[in-house]
Amino acid sequence: MTTTAGAVGADPAADLDAYRRGLRAHLAAPSLDRWRGRFHPTTEARIHDHGALLAALHGAGWNRYGWPESAGGLGGDVLHRAVLYDELSRAGLPVPDPCLMLETLAPALLRFAPDLADAYLPRYLRGEEWWGQGFSEPEAGSDLAALRCRAHWDGESYIVSGQKLWTTHGATASRLVCLVRTGTPESRHRGLSMIMIDVDSPGVAIRPIAIASGLNELAEVFFDDVAVPASRLIGAENDGWAVAMHLMQFERSMYAWQSAAVALRRIRELRDQAATLDKLPDGAVRRLGETYADVVSLRARSADTLRRLAAGQSVGPEASVDKVLLARVEIGLFDLARDVFGPAFLLSSSDEMREWRADWWFSRSATILGGSAEVQRTILADQVLGLPREQSA
Repeated sequence: MTTTAGAVGADPAADLDAYRRGLRAHLAAPSLDRWRGRFHPTTEARIHDHGALLAALHGAGWNRYGWPESAGGLGGDVLHRAVLYDELSRAGLPVPDPCLMLETLAPALLRFAPDLADAYLPRYLRGEEWWGQGFSEPEAGSDLAALRCRAHWDGESYIVSGQKLWTTHGATASRLVCLVRTGTPESRHRGLSMIMIDVDSPGVAIRPIAIASGLNELAEVFFDDVAVPASRLIGAENDGWAVAMHLMQFERSMYAWQSAAVALRRIRELRDQAATLDKLPDGAVRRLGETYADVVSLRARSADTLRRLAAGQSVGPEASVDKVLLARVEIGLFDLARDVFGPAFLLSSSDEMREWRADWWFSRSATILGGSAEVQRTILADQVLGLPREQSA
Protein backbone atom coordinates (compact mmCIF):
# COMPACT_ATOMS: atom_id res chain seq x y z
CA MET A 1 0.00 0.00 0.00
CA THR A 2 1.39 3.42 -0.92
CA THR A 3 1.53 6.34 1.47
CA THR A 4 -0.49 9.39 0.49
CA ALA A 5 -0.08 12.97 1.61
CA GLY A 6 -3.13 12.70 3.82
CA ALA A 7 -1.74 9.66 5.65
CA VAL A 8 1.30 11.44 7.06
CA GLY A 9 0.99 12.15 10.81
CA ALA A 10 2.48 15.66 10.79
CA ASP A 11 1.34 18.39 8.42
CA PRO A 12 3.66 18.11 5.41
CA ALA A 13 3.07 21.75 4.49
CA ALA A 14 4.48 22.88 7.83
CA ASP A 15 7.00 20.09 8.46
CA LEU A 16 9.54 19.58 5.68
CA ASP A 17 10.92 16.40 7.28
CA ALA A 18 7.44 14.89 7.45
CA TYR A 19 6.94 15.77 3.79
CA ARG A 20 10.22 14.09 2.84
CA ARG A 21 9.46 10.92 4.81
CA GLY A 22 5.97 10.52 3.38
CA LEU A 23 7.11 11.31 -0.15
CA ARG A 24 10.01 8.86 0.04
CA ALA A 25 7.67 6.06 1.13
CA HIS A 26 5.25 6.86 -1.67
CA LEU A 27 7.94 6.95 -4.37
CA ALA A 28 9.08 3.42 -3.45
CA ALA A 29 5.70 2.03 -4.54
CA PRO A 30 5.68 -0.54 -7.39
CA SER A 31 2.92 1.46 -9.06
CA LEU A 32 5.59 3.98 -10.14
CA ASP A 33 7.96 1.37 -11.61
CA ARG A 34 6.78 2.12 -15.14
CA TRP A 35 8.76 5.37 -14.98
CA ARG A 36 12.01 3.90 -13.61
CA GLY A 37 14.77 3.43 -16.15
CA ARG A 38 12.47 4.12 -19.05
CA PHE A 39 13.92 5.43 -22.31
CA HIS A 40 11.80 7.43 -24.77
CA PRO A 41 12.78 7.56 -28.45
CA THR A 42 11.31 11.05 -28.96
CA THR A 43 11.00 14.24 -26.95
CA GLU A 44 7.27 14.24 -27.55
CA ALA A 45 6.85 10.74 -26.12
CA ARG A 46 9.02 11.59 -23.12
CA ILE A 47 7.26 14.79 -22.12
CA HIS A 48 3.79 13.29 -22.45
CA ASP A 49 4.85 10.30 -20.35
CA HIS A 50 6.29 12.71 -17.78
CA GLY A 51 2.95 14.50 -17.78
CA ALA A 52 1.41 11.19 -16.75
CA LEU A 53 3.94 11.00 -13.90
CA LEU A 54 2.85 14.46 -12.76
CA ALA A 55 -0.74 13.23 -12.79
CA ALA A 56 0.23 10.25 -10.62
CA LEU A 57 2.05 12.50 -8.15
CA HIS A 58 -0.89 14.90 -8.11
CA GLY A 59 -3.35 12.11 -7.40
CA ALA A 60 -1.56 11.42 -4.12
CA GLY A 61 -0.98 15.14 -3.47
CA TRP A 62 2.81 15.13 -3.44
CA ASN A 63 3.58 17.62 -6.20
CA ARG A 64 0.99 20.05 -4.86
CA TYR A 65 3.14 20.96 -1.88
CA GLY A 66 5.18 24.10 -2.40
CA TRP A 67 2.35 25.87 -4.23
CA PRO A 68 -0.47 28.05 -2.79
CA GLU A 69 -3.91 26.56 -2.30
CA SER A 70 -5.49 29.23 -4.53
CA ALA A 71 -3.54 27.81 -7.47
CA GLY A 72 -4.21 24.15 -6.76
CA GLY A 73 -1.45 23.57 -4.22
CA LEU A 74 -1.39 22.40 -0.62
CA GLY A 75 0.86 25.06 0.89
CA GLY A 76 4.52 24.98 1.73
CA ASP A 77 7.25 26.76 -0.21
CA VAL A 78 10.08 26.37 -2.70
CA LEU A 79 11.93 24.00 -0.35
CA HIS A 80 9.14 21.43 -0.71
CA ARG A 81 9.64 21.48 -4.44
CA ALA A 82 13.39 21.07 -4.01
CA VAL A 83 12.76 18.00 -1.82
CA LEU A 84 10.40 16.59 -4.46
CA TYR A 85 13.12 16.69 -7.14
CA ASP A 86 15.68 15.21 -4.76
CA GLU A 87 13.46 12.32 -3.78
CA LEU A 88 12.38 11.56 -7.33
CA SER A 89 16.02 11.14 -8.35
CA ARG A 90 16.83 9.17 -5.22
CA ALA A 91 14.01 6.76 -6.11
CA GLY A 92 15.33 6.26 -9.65
CA LEU A 93 12.50 8.31 -11.14
CA PRO A 94 12.87 11.16 -13.64
CA VAL A 95 12.31 14.77 -12.74
CA PRO A 96 9.38 15.38 -15.11
CA ASP A 97 10.37 17.55 -18.05
CA PRO A 98 7.40 19.93 -17.58
CA CYS A 99 8.80 20.88 -14.16
CA LEU A 100 11.56 22.86 -15.87
CA MET A 101 9.15 25.51 -17.16
CA LEU A 102 6.86 25.10 -14.17
CA GLU A 103 9.63 26.32 -11.88
CA THR A 104 10.62 29.09 -14.27
CA LEU A 105 7.23 30.52 -15.20
CA ALA A 106 4.76 29.74 -12.39
CA PRO A 107 6.42 31.97 -9.73
CA ALA A 108 6.17 34.95 -12.09
CA LEU A 109 2.47 34.30 -12.68
CA LEU A 110 1.81 33.93 -8.96
CA ARG A 111 3.34 37.32 -8.29
CA PHE A 112 2.34 39.37 -11.33
CA ALA A 113 -0.80 37.63 -12.65
CA PRO A 114 -2.41 35.65 -9.80
CA ASP A 115 -5.69 35.26 -11.71
CA LEU A 116 -3.85 33.47 -14.52
CA ALA A 117 -2.01 31.33 -11.98
CA ASP A 118 -5.25 30.36 -10.28
CA ALA A 119 -6.87 29.50 -13.62
CA TYR A 120 -4.09 27.49 -15.25
CA LEU A 121 -1.55 26.32 -12.67
CA PRO A 122 -3.86 23.54 -11.35
CA ARG A 123 -3.93 22.04 -14.86
CA TYR A 124 -0.14 22.17 -14.99
CA LEU A 125 0.21 20.40 -11.65
CA ARG A 126 -2.16 17.69 -12.88
CA GLY A 127 0.04 17.13 -15.94
CA GLU A 128 -2.79 18.14 -18.26
CA GLU A 129 -0.79 20.93 -19.86
CA TRP A 130 2.60 22.65 -19.70
CA TRP A 131 3.95 25.91 -20.99
CA GLY A 132 6.84 27.11 -23.12
CA GLN A 133 9.04 30.16 -22.63
CA GLY A 134 9.26 32.50 -25.63
CA PHE A 135 12.19 34.85 -25.03
CA SER A 136 14.98 34.43 -27.59
CA GLU A 137 14.68 35.65 -31.18
CA PRO A 138 16.92 35.25 -34.24
CA GLU A 139 18.75 38.51 -33.46
CA ALA A 140 18.11 38.68 -29.73
CA GLY A 141 19.43 35.79 -27.68
CA SER A 142 21.45 36.93 -24.69
CA ASP A 143 20.46 40.57 -25.35
CA LEU A 144 16.75 40.42 -24.55
CA ALA A 145 16.47 44.21 -24.63
CA ALA A 146 16.82 43.93 -28.43
CA LEU A 147 13.61 41.88 -28.85
CA ARG A 148 11.50 42.80 -31.88
CA CYS A 149 8.46 40.49 -31.61
CA ARG A 150 5.75 43.14 -31.34
CA ALA A 151 2.40 43.42 -29.57
CA HIS A 152 0.11 46.42 -30.09
CA TRP A 153 -3.27 47.23 -28.61
CA ASP A 154 -6.17 47.42 -31.06
CA GLY A 155 -8.89 48.43 -28.59
CA GLU A 156 -9.99 44.88 -27.74
CA SER A 157 -6.86 42.75 -27.54
CA TYR A 158 -3.13 42.69 -28.13
CA ILE A 159 -2.09 41.80 -31.66
CA VAL A 160 1.20 39.88 -31.64
CA SER A 161 3.47 39.60 -34.68
CA GLY A 162 6.99 38.29 -34.92
CA GLN A 163 9.10 35.26 -34.22
CA LYS A 164 10.62 33.35 -31.30
CA LEU A 165 13.52 30.94 -31.51
CA TRP A 166 14.96 28.18 -29.28
CA THR A 167 11.65 27.94 -27.42
CA THR A 168 11.87 25.31 -24.69
CA HIS A 169 8.87 22.92 -24.82
CA GLY A 170 7.57 24.95 -27.75
CA ALA A 171 6.71 21.86 -29.78
CA THR A 172 4.36 20.37 -27.17
CA ALA A 173 3.27 23.26 -24.91
CA SER A 174 -0.35 24.34 -24.57
CA ARG A 175 0.63 27.95 -23.85
CA LEU A 176 3.64 30.19 -24.33
CA VAL A 177 4.76 32.88 -21.92
CA CYS A 178 6.40 35.42 -24.21
CA LEU A 179 8.38 38.60 -23.78
CA VAL A 180 7.19 41.02 -26.48
CA ARG A 181 7.81 44.62 -27.44
CA THR A 182 4.95 47.01 -26.65
CA GLY A 183 7.11 50.16 -26.74
CA THR A 184 9.32 51.63 -29.42
CA PRO A 185 12.44 49.78 -30.60
CA GLU A 186 14.52 52.49 -28.92
CA SER A 187 12.85 51.85 -25.57
CA ARG A 188 14.96 48.71 -25.11
CA HIS A 189 14.03 46.93 -21.86
CA ARG A 190 11.64 49.73 -20.84
CA GLY A 191 9.27 48.85 -23.68
CA LEU A 192 8.80 45.12 -23.07
CA SER A 193 5.74 43.27 -21.77
CA MET A 194 5.11 39.68 -20.72
CA ILE A 195 2.06 37.91 -22.12
CA MET A 196 0.59 34.39 -22.19
CA ILE A 197 -0.45 33.07 -25.63
CA ASP A 198 -2.40 29.89 -26.35
CA VAL A 199 -0.62 27.86 -29.04
CA ASP A 200 -3.94 26.98 -30.72
CA SER A 201 -4.72 30.67 -31.32
CA PRO A 202 -5.21 31.56 -35.01
CA GLY A 203 -1.96 32.86 -36.45
CA VAL A 204 0.42 30.77 -34.31
CA ALA A 205 2.73 28.43 -36.24
CA ILE A 206 5.27 26.16 -34.57
CA ARG A 207 8.23 24.42 -36.17
CA PRO A 208 10.09 21.90 -33.97
CA ILE A 209 13.88 22.19 -33.94
CA ALA A 210 15.86 18.98 -33.72
CA ILE A 211 19.20 19.26 -31.96
CA ALA A 212 22.22 17.15 -32.91
CA SER A 213 20.75 14.09 -31.17
CA GLY A 214 17.81 14.17 -33.56
CA LEU A 215 15.36 15.00 -30.74
CA ASN A 216 12.97 17.96 -31.01
CA GLU A 217 14.06 19.65 -27.79
CA LEU A 218 13.29 23.19 -28.99
CA ALA A 219 11.01 25.00 -31.41
CA GLU A 220 10.71 28.06 -33.60
CA VAL A 221 7.42 29.95 -33.19
CA PHE A 222 5.83 32.42 -35.59
CA PHE A 223 3.06 34.89 -34.69
CA ASP A 224 1.02 36.33 -37.56
CA ASP A 225 -1.32 38.98 -36.11
CA VAL A 226 -2.31 36.76 -33.19
CA ALA A 227 -5.09 38.27 -31.05
CA VAL A 228 -4.45 37.86 -27.30
CA PRO A 229 -6.89 39.08 -24.62
CA ALA A 230 -5.65 41.83 -22.32
CA SER A 231 -6.31 39.49 -19.39
CA ARG A 232 -3.28 37.45 -20.52
CA LEU A 233 -0.87 40.28 -19.73
CA ILE A 234 1.52 39.31 -16.93
CA GLY A 235 2.25 42.45 -14.94
CA ALA A 236 1.69 45.91 -16.36
CA GLU A 237 2.25 46.94 -19.97
CA ASN A 238 5.91 47.86 -20.57
CA ASP A 239 6.83 46.27 -17.22
CA GLY A 240 7.92 42.97 -18.72
CA TRP A 241 11.56 43.48 -17.80
CA ALA A 242 10.69 43.45 -14.09
CA VAL A 243 8.71 40.23 -14.63
CA ALA A 244 11.64 38.70 -16.52
CA MET A 245 14.11 39.62 -13.77
CA HIS A 246 11.86 38.01 -11.16
CA LEU A 247 11.52 34.94 -13.36
CA MET A 248 15.28 34.67 -13.88
CA GLN A 249 15.82 34.13 -10.14
CA PHE A 250 13.90 30.87 -10.36
CA GLU A 251 15.35 29.87 -13.73
CA ARG A 252 18.86 30.15 -12.29
CA SER A 253 18.14 28.56 -8.90
CA MET A 254 15.61 25.76 -9.26
CA TYR A 255 16.85 24.61 -12.66
CA ALA A 256 20.31 24.22 -11.14
CA TRP A 257 18.84 22.25 -8.21
CA GLN A 258 16.77 20.01 -10.50
CA SER A 259 19.78 19.37 -12.72
CA ALA A 260 22.00 18.56 -9.74
CA ALA A 261 19.42 16.05 -8.48
CA VAL A 262 19.31 14.39 -11.90
CA ALA A 263 23.13 14.43 -12.12
CA LEU A 264 23.38 12.53 -8.84
CA ARG A 265 21.06 9.84 -10.22
CA ARG A 266 23.07 9.65 -13.43
CA ILE A 267 26.34 9.39 -11.48
CA ARG A 268 24.94 6.40 -9.60
CA GLU A 269 23.83 4.82 -12.86
CA LEU A 270 27.22 5.46 -14.45
CA ARG A 271 28.96 3.91 -11.45
CA ASP A 272 26.76 0.81 -11.53
CA GLN A 273 27.01 0.34 -15.29
CA ALA A 274 30.77 0.93 -15.29
CA ALA A 275 31.17 -1.76 -12.60
CA THR A 276 30.11 -4.36 -15.18
CA LEU A 277 32.90 -3.43 -17.61
CA ASP A 278 36.13 -5.43 -17.85
CA LYS A 279 38.32 -2.35 -17.98
CA LEU A 280 37.96 1.34 -17.29
CA PRO A 281 39.99 4.09 -18.97
CA ASP A 282 42.85 5.55 -16.97
CA GLY A 283 41.71 8.14 -14.47
CA ALA A 284 38.02 7.22 -14.71
CA VAL A 285 37.57 6.68 -10.97
CA ARG A 286 39.31 9.97 -10.20
CA ARG A 287 37.13 11.80 -12.74
CA LEU A 288 34.01 10.23 -11.24
CA GLY A 289 35.04 11.61 -7.85
CA GLU A 290 35.73 15.03 -9.34
CA THR A 291 32.34 15.06 -11.03
CA TYR A 292 30.65 14.14 -7.77
CA ALA A 293 32.52 16.96 -6.02
CA ASP A 294 31.34 19.37 -8.71
CA VAL A 295 27.73 18.29 -8.11
CA VAL A 296 28.11 18.77 -4.36
CA SER A 297 29.55 22.25 -4.97
CA LEU A 298 26.61 23.10 -7.22
CA ARG A 299 24.12 21.86 -4.63
CA ALA A 300 25.80 23.83 -1.83
CA ARG A 301 25.64 26.98 -3.89
CA SER A 302 22.08 26.52 -5.15
CA ALA A 303 20.86 25.49 -1.67
CA ASP A 304 21.81 28.96 -0.43
CA THR A 305 19.86 30.49 -3.32
CA LEU A 306 16.80 28.36 -2.51
CA ARG A 307 16.90 29.31 1.17
CA ARG A 308 16.89 32.98 0.20
CA LEU A 309 13.91 32.48 -2.10
CA ALA A 310 12.04 30.58 0.62
CA ALA A 311 12.68 33.51 2.97
CA GLY A 312 11.18 35.92 0.46
CA GLN A 313 14.51 37.53 -0.37
CA SER A 314 15.47 38.65 -3.86
CA VAL A 315 18.26 36.80 -5.59
CA GLY A 316 20.61 39.03 -7.53
CA PRO A 317 23.39 38.59 -10.07
CA GLU A 318 25.27 36.20 -7.78
CA ALA A 319 22.89 33.46 -9.01
CA SER A 320 24.97 33.43 -12.18
CA VAL A 321 27.42 31.29 -10.20
CA ASP A 322 24.79 28.53 -10.16
CA LYS A 323 24.56 28.61 -13.95
CA VAL A 324 28.35 28.47 -14.44
CA LEU A 325 28.70 25.54 -12.02
CA LEU A 326 25.82 23.70 -13.68
CA ALA A 327 27.48 23.83 -17.09
CA ARG A 328 30.66 22.37 -15.59
CA VAL A 329 28.71 19.50 -14.01
CA GLU A 330 26.75 18.55 -17.11
CA ILE A 331 29.68 18.68 -19.53
CA GLY A 332 31.99 16.82 -17.14
CA LEU A 333 29.48 14.06 -16.36
CA PHE A 334 28.53 13.21 -19.91
CA ASP A 335 32.07 13.50 -21.24
CA LEU A 336 33.04 10.98 -18.58
CA ALA A 337 30.25 8.62 -19.68
CA ARG A 338 31.45 8.89 -23.28
CA ASP A 339 34.98 7.94 -22.27
CA VAL A 340 33.97 5.16 -19.87
CA PHE A 341 31.75 3.32 -22.36
CA GLY A 342 34.06 3.84 -25.34
CA PRO A 343 32.85 2.32 -28.64
CA ALA A 344 29.58 1.17 -27.07
CA PHE A 345 28.74 4.81 -26.36
CA LEU A 346 28.87 5.51 -30.09
CA LEU A 347 27.60 2.28 -31.59
CA SER A 348 25.35 0.41 -29.14
CA SER A 349 21.61 0.45 -29.82
CA SER A 350 20.71 -0.38 -26.21
CA ASP A 351 18.33 1.99 -24.43
CA GLU A 352 21.03 2.81 -21.86
CA MET A 353 23.53 3.94 -24.49
CA ARG A 354 20.91 5.79 -26.51
CA GLU A 355 20.01 7.76 -23.39
CA TRP A 356 23.65 8.51 -22.57
CA ARG A 357 24.19 9.72 -26.14
CA ALA A 358 21.08 11.92 -26.06
CA ASP A 359 22.18 13.45 -22.75
CA TRP A 360 25.70 14.01 -24.09
CA TRP A 361 24.39 15.89 -27.11
CA PHE A 362 22.09 18.02 -24.96
CA SER A 363 24.95 18.82 -22.56
CA ARG A 364 26.77 20.55 -25.44
CA SER A 365 24.33 23.44 -24.98
CA ALA A 366 24.97 23.76 -21.25
CA THR A 367 27.16 26.84 -21.70
CA ILE A 368 24.58 28.52 -23.96
CA LEU A 369 21.01 27.77 -22.87
CA GLY A 370 19.54 30.19 -20.35
CA GLY A 371 22.35 32.69 -20.88
CA SER A 372 25.81 31.90 -22.17
CA ALA A 373 28.68 31.16 -19.79
CA GLU A 374 30.52 34.21 -21.12
CA VAL A 375 27.57 36.46 -20.24
CA GLN A 376 27.28 34.88 -16.78
CA ARG A 377 30.97 35.43 -16.06
CA THR A 378 30.70 39.03 -17.24
CA ILE A 379 27.76 39.58 -14.87
CA LEU A 380 29.78 38.12 -11.99
CA ALA A 381 32.82 40.21 -12.85
CA ASP A 382 30.89 43.47 -13.22
CA GLN A 383 28.07 43.19 -10.68
CA VAL A 384 29.41 40.84 -7.98
CA LEU A 385 33.19 41.18 -7.94
CA GLY A 386 33.29 44.79 -9.14
CA LEU A 387 36.26 44.11 -11.40
CA PRO A 388 37.43 46.90 -13.70
CA ARG A 389 36.19 46.67 -17.28
CA GLU A 390 38.61 45.75 -20.01
CA GLN A 391 40.08 48.72 -21.78
CA SER A 392 40.07 48.73 -25.56
CA ALA A 393 43.46 49.03 -27.22
